[in-house]
Amino acid sequence: MLGLSVHSMPQPDGAVGRRTRLGRLKMLLVWAVCAAPVVLSYFSFYVLRPEGRSNYGSLITPPVAMPGADQLPLRDVEGRVVTPAQLRGQWLLVVVAGGACDALCEQQLYLQRQLREVLGKDKDRLDRVWLVPDGTPVRPALWPAMKQAWVLQTDASALQRWLKPAAGEALSSHIYLVDPRGDWMMRWPTQADPTRMKKDLVRLLKAAESWDESGR
Repeated sequence: MLGLSVHSMPQPDGAVGRRTRLGRLKMLLVWAVCAAPVVLSYFSFYVLRPEGRSNYGSLITPPVAMPGADQLPLRDVEGRVVTPAQLRGQWLLVVVAGGACDALCEQQLYLQRQLREVLGKDKDRLDRVWLVPDGTPVRPALWPAMKQAWVLQTDASALQRWLKPAAGEALSSHIYLVDPRGDWMMRWPTQADPTRMKKDLVRLLKAAESWDESGR
């Protein structure tokens, strides 16, 4: 009759634990290398400013990430679905206004277009976006001026969970700035000064040169 002896199972030695910790450390280092240019560019804009110089627009801290497609439905003027991910990769100048587009809306769309043009060689790093939250069709007369911009129908309540106006203001009162990662990070005041807006944009684009590439 055979006798069977049961021995204890082998226990993992310390080498396994060390390899696990080393793997995690490597992942953290990769993440840090990828994030460093973005962090440094914002640090230089937010913190390392010469004395007496300040941003004109209100910085959103922390920046607010663009919602996913399930939270922010978007459609172009022809009814085709556009995902928020398609907007990433560029700086975005965002106007929010109904499709009928009142006088303030027209003024902001004009300012949006002019701000992009005055950036010169850097204008290809920035896209114009008009978010229409009321379901009203865009007036055909406005189409030519928006030919090279995103004109997107969206849901008002979904949009309000991402972008926020200043206290006492309507969502349509401002022009908003979104960075290439899809984070809303600045809001300019109502009836904003174009010259001071341009200075903010130029400084931000300069600070982000190390990680933000021109074009999509």
